[in-house]
Amino acid sequence: MSIALFTLGGTIAMAGHDPGRPGVVARLTGADLTAAVPGLGDLDAPLDVRDALAVPSAHLTYRHLLDVVDAAGRAVTAGATGVVVTQGTDTLEESAFLADLVWPHDAPLVFTGAMRNPTLAGPDGPANLLAAARVAAAPAARGLGVLVAFNDEVHAARWVRKTHSTSTATFASPNTGPLGHVIEGRVRVLVRPERPAPLPPVDPARLDDTRVALHSVTLDDDGLLLDRVADTHHGLVVAGFGVGHVPATLAPVLGALADRIPVVLTSRSGAGSVLRNTYGAVGSETDLRRRGLLDGGLLDPYKTKVLLRLLLAADASRDEIAAALARHG
Repeated sequence: MSIALFTLGGTIAMAGHDPGRPGVVARLTGADLTAAVPGLGDLDAPLDVRDALAVPSAHLTYRHLLDVVDAAGRAVTAGATGVVVTQGTDTLEESAFLADLVWPHDAPLVFTGAMRNPTLAGPDGPANLLAAARVAAAPAARGLGVLVAFNDEVHAARWVRKTHSTSTATFASPNTGPLGHVIEGRVRVLVRPERPAPLPPVDPARLDDTRVALHSVTLDDDGLLLDRVADTHHGLVVAGFGVGHVPATLAPVLGALADRIPVVLTSRSGAGSVLRNTYGAVGSETDLRRRGLLDGGLLDPYKTKVLLRLLLAADASRDEIAAALARHG
């Protein structure tokens, strides 16, 4: 038995400097990363290190990530106890959720990274990598789907958010809290939420041709950015105020778009659900649902965009999209 480790670059792998260029650049291989982590050699399962990509997480694509998920699945089929993926933290919450939507295995797939690169005092990458490896090897983590191990906390990909631009405690699950913790090297899973069934495999070529827009509503929003979105995109996620409200002038614009493409209503607040039937004014959640917008529930806008794109790439109907949102949100 082994733990497969796939490295995708990011802060956790940044150490050296190019002459004449400020800032660190990605240089560390998976072997470099593991060599810098005390305690990895004491795990019952050895690491099988695979350098997949070496790019900032802002450069990752859905196709990149689905390729990694496929490779991770093959590793599990070949006997790996679990899988760890290291990447940059900027898009980690979206990457982990994308993986969770299609991961069909009981074996844990654990994402991690770092906020402080190895040239700084107190880099957090080694501790996060060790915690992730422990989670990947833990029987208690089986059946939980894709997880994020960070700062000795274990989070479900479905709920985790990056909540701070620089803090090493950036990852949190505002709606639920962590599923567990790594304490003195022991993985303690305290909560086992029900996990929705994974989506069917998606044709990467169809995914490349599917576009979903995200619009965050702002004060006095005139909606001009949405003028031609139905001509260029196949779906739209709206991050509304609070429980799912928009300016009254924007409501008919969104209703007209919902007649042409799926439009999902979410909250820009960072935690909590959009409501369904509490407020009734023009631009309220009740009004927008009456105009055809779909309910994103507890899903944040970024995860909703990931889910909607996968569904549209699979030619899901409006009813199928609504049902998937109800399961995941």
